[in-house]
Amino acid sequence: MKKKQHVVVRETASFDIDPQRGFSPLCPDELPVNDALAIVPELNAQAIKAKYRLASKDAHNPEGTWIATAKEPQFSLVGTENVDIKWNRHCQVGTGGFEFLPGLPKPLEYDFVAYKGIEADSHPYGACYHDLANTRSTGVIDFLELRGVQTVIVGGLATDYCVKTTALQLAKAGFEVIVNLAACRAIDFDGSLYSALAEMTAAGVSFVENSDEIEVVV
Repeated sequence: MKKKQHVVVRETASFDIDPQRGFSPLCPDELPVNDALAIVPELNAQAIKAKYRLASKDAHNPEGTWIATAKEPQFSLVGTENVDIKWNRHCQVGTGGFEFLPGLPKPLEYDFVAYKGIEADSHPYGACYHDLANTRSTGVIDFLELRGVQTVIVGGLATDYCVKTTALQLAKAGFEVIVNLAACRAIDFDGSLYSALAEMTAAGVSFVENSDEIEVVV
């Protein structure tokens, strides 16, 4: 039997990382992740085991310098200060792709929502910082620390990019991080899922197959 992860509700937060329509088959021309809609029940289930529920959203500018073109397709190197590679246009503010997946709470029903990637020359992955160098806080870590949170359960899209980077940021900040694999889906470009899981493991991040493996203790 797989060992369960134990959490104290009053010291635990659940974090929905970029669970947006732009990363799902609902927006096939953006950046759809296979089976993305299936994460919603698990995100809702893990939230029951936490006192606080947070979310992040890509809030992209229509003039983003990271937007792929025919001449510079997705994954082409860019290498500017806050844009590493090109991506297909996705999660633009004011479009359907910006919205949360069906079945999730509305933004104002969360305890905290971090918006990232707003500037045209910025495409961060982690939800804790606005920049790739992890120096400009979005307020996530401050929110958690001020409320005495010790453990953060994370899920979202995609495992090998924004989920991974956020988990690493939280672990470095001193939180116990649990990734709920059933609440995530990956892009898995060129083996990126395997390397992401290895990187998170090396940083001390824990994993559960689903929310049933998270047990609440007093």
